Amino acid sequence: MVPSQEESAAARGTSEAPPPYPEPMETTLLPGPGPSDGPEAAAEKVEVELTGPVGSEPPQPPEGGWGWLVMLAAMWCNGSVFGIQNACGVLFVSMLKTFGSDDQDKMVFKTAWVGSLSMGMIFFSCPIVSVFTDIFGCRKTAVVGAAVGFIGLMSSSFVSSIEPLYFTYGIIFACGCSFAYQPSLVILGHYFKKRLGLVNGIVTAGSSVFTVLLPFLLRVLIDSVGLFDTLRVLCIFMFVLFLAGFTYRPLASRAKDKESGTKGSNRFSLFSRRKYSPPKKIFNFAIFKVTAYAVWAVGIPLALFGYFVPYVHLMKHVNERFKDENNKEVVLMCIGITSGVGRLLFGRIADYVPGVKKIYLQVLSFFFIGLMSVMIPLCSVFGALIAVCLIMGLFDGCFISIMAPIAFELVGAQDVSQAIGFLLGFMSIPMTVGPPVAGLLRDKLGSYDVAFYLAGLPPLIGGAVLCFIPWIHSKKQRGISKTTGGEKMEKMLENQNSVLSSSSGLLKKESDSVI
Repeated sequence: MVPSQEESAAARGTSEAPPPYPEPMETTLLPGPGPSDGPEAAAEKVEVELTGPVGSEPPQPPEGGWGWLVMLAAMWCNGSVFGIQNACGVLFVSMLKTFGSDDQDKMVFKTAWVGSLSMGMIFFSCPIVSVFTDIFGCRKTAVVGAAVGFIGLMSSSFVSSIEPLYFTYGIIFACGCSFAYQPSLVILGHYFKKRLGLVNGIVTAGSSVFTVLLPFLLRVLIDSVGLFDTLRVLCIFMFVLFLAGFTYRPLASRAKDKESGTKGSNRFSLFSRRKYSPPKKIFNFAIFKVTAYAVWAVGIPLALFGYFVPYVHLMKHVNERFKDENNKEVVLMCIGITSGVGRLLFGRIADYVPGVKKIYLQVLSFFFIGLMSVMIPLCSVFGALIAVCLIMGLFDGCFISIMAPIAFELVGAQDVSQAIGFLLGFMSIPMTVGPPVAGLLRDKLGSYDVAFYLAGLPPLIGGAVLCFIPWIHSKKQRGISKTTGGEKMEKMLENQNSVLSSSSGLLKKESDSVI
């Protein structure tokens, strides 16, 4: 219910009369900061504009419309970023041949750093990206990130040794991918709420589609044109990602322009999300006071020390163990196919799992990912390895698709950008360290068996830690309910006491007047 002009004026104070002429709703409810107001007032003004009038409900996501195009753009983002990363096993083998010497065993450790550093930097940059997203909006952050990623990937095609790739591919390209990727998670929550799990499943399935197709494409390209021209072909994916970033239209700003009737400003709102007023807190560390989120931010990275090892070293392991097999890239294809199925399936299931209990789906996924990692060196038949990869991909999709819905449940929509950013930043450490350690074990022991055995342990430990989150969250909610209930009871008692005291005062006055 929208208050009238007289009610709004009364709420602001009795000394302030209503204006003699009708004003737009936004001017009445959202007075802008004057020249004497500080930056905090300006930041509050921006927040009020984005969330709607004071005292009203936040704008509901449209659950479709332009959001479907945003979903497709985010799907391409996930596909181009993580499809290239997940297919790094093919690039890894090609880099060994291109830059390696006769004794290639010593090159495994050095070359593994290229892919692992790239994946790690994508997540390490996410806390910084979340700040840029809060200040400049999803669109500008994603577009600039795609441009930087394009530059990094193109630069990687002109190197002459493995060391420059640490900078061009592992840092510049990865940082650009990070700035393009993180806004794709945040923007979905602006357009969807009831279907958020399903939409996240579809979006994250993009990387599965690319993971299925890219190994074969890369194999053909590398065999025909070589490693460097293959990297230049991959730049096309980043250019399309650059164009896709322009679809991240800011929903709240556009709704505001539509209500005020400023049709001319709508054209410019496509390129500006808000004024460049910095948020109150650049890094919102207050979210770690939410105990359930803090445990989640510890448990997930703990589980991921061995997560990225199969993506980097599986192709090399297959080349060593199954030398006579053709089309060895099928193992990565199997992971990609079932990962896409898992993202769609578990993304939809997550919509029916209430609240924080979605975390149990992640616990299940980590259990099977860890178990399948341990089983990789036990497979002496190529068909058995394919079955292991199929199961691993299915639960990999489960883990990824429900990441954003769980973050929304733990901290709410207002803090979800930085919550996801911090979590992805913590994930960068184990995902960077895991593959080089596995490569070092391969160099020392002569096989990947011990590396895959050890890669299966962290997901099991991390999954056990995550089991405590629903209990912690429910305990916190009960405490809040008791506190809120106690405050309400105290207010009721105070009101009753005041009524009784006023009634007794009236009775006393009446008795005195009678006497």
